[in-house]
Amino acid sequence: MQYMMIDAGVNLTNHQFDGQHQEVLARAKEAGVKHMLIIGCDISSSEESLALAARYGQYASAGIHPHDAKTATSELEQQLTKLAQSAPVIAIGECGLDYNRDFSPRDVQRAVFRRQLALAEKLNLPVYLHERDASDDMLSILNEFTVRGVLHCFTGDAQALAGYLKLGLYIGITGWVCDERRGKELQQLIPSIPIERLLIETDAPFLIPRTVKPKPKSRRNEPALLHYVCDTLAQLYGIPASDVAKYTSENFNHLFGLEKK
Repeated sequence: MQYMMIDAGVNLTNHQFDGQHQEVLARAKEAGVKHMLIIGCDISSSEESLALAARYGQYASAGIHPHDAKTATSELEQQLTKLAQSAPVIAIGECGLDYNRDFSPRDVQRAVFRRQLALAEKLNLPVYLHERDASDDMLSILNEFTVRGVLHCFTGDAQALAGYLKLGLYIGITGWVCDERRGKELQQLIPSIPIERLLIETDAPFLIPRTVKPKPKSRRNEPALLHYVCDTLAQLYGIPASDVAKYTSENFNHLFGLEKK
């Protein structure tokens, strides 16, 4: 029996999906993905994410990814506030810190991250968070604000996980958990994540689960493959995949205030 899921993070504006949005969403629906959060990574992609969400009855975020922090202008708050006035926008982000790639200077990343957290606090919106190799600074900055949200695509260690859970954050898990090589540490940490704080996401078109057999010729991930993440988590928790789908859907709706919608 098919179970219904919510994909808590899709980069549907990525060029790999150009001209294929309708087909991708149709496959997702057929695979049991009833809703998805389409992620904005800069002002342009946030506008496009909103347009796609409005067109296809989905949800969107609006924000500046740490990779793109250097593109933020003095009008950032005004731009994001305008986007957030549209009903499909339910989160500020993707925002955070990335010391792995350092595509934007770290001081710029921190400043732009603080500006988005302050805005999320002001607008009373959840944040969609990105962090790589920066958990100490991330936790320190988050403690300066009162926000709720999800730490997307968590791949950190036990100490970072404990810090994020202490702050009340939800934890987003992607196909990284399906990787028997680099995902081994994450697999061991999964039972430490309370299931009422878990979200599942594809981060499509990235991070296609290694458990997908056969691999699509494109090697591209998409929301229709979310059940591979769900199935692996079910094994690690020792519960049915339908329960993982149920809890994560309820968690998504609770975090983003969608229970009554």
